[in-house]
Amino acid sequence: MPPLTPIRLHAHCRLMSDYNVKLVNDSMQEFYVRFHGPDETPFAGGHWSIHVELPDQYPYKSPSIGFMNKIFHPNIDELSGSVCLDVINQTWSPMFDMTNIFEVFLPQLLRYPNPSDPLNGEAAALLMRHPKEYEAKVKEYVERYATKQAAEEAIGDKVEEEQEEDEVMSDVGSVSEDDDA
Repeated sequence: MPPLTPIRLHAHCRLMSDYNVKLVNDSMQEFYVRFHGPDETPFAGGHWSIHVELPDQYPYKSPSIGFMNKIFHPNIDELSGSVCLDVINQTWSPMFDMTNIFEVFLPQLLRYPNPSDPLNGEAAALLMRHPKEYEAKVKEYVERYATKQAAEEAIGDKVEEEQEEDEVMSDVGSVSEDDDA
């Protein structure tokens, strides 16, 4: 898999050029962004691949975003990477863009987790009851799952899965075509 390359996305996406972005099927509506943990947090030094899908109604409808490699956080589902963030899920405005997500919303989410509205109950409970242990577990996840290589592999694994699904679908299509003949 080729490495992510820094590019500037124009048009309706308006993503800043300082981020590594990989388009999916050359589509401006689906891509991966390399995101770094904010300094002075237990997430500092981490690299995550964030999957972004823009709906046809973007910017009037919020994008779908998810972490591709594992992260330990009360408001991020560890298995799916789904993010619980009101500004994206409920209070989205067309005034927001990708810059807001990657320079404001996600860094704030990592800096100020909300354990009272968790997607990861274990992380929320640990943060509320034993904050030092929570911080240690976050750092452990960063070391294990949020290296630059892990972020790249998370995208590679997803692309391979999608290619396998496409191959299965085309095999199914060819079988049904043969049956009609």
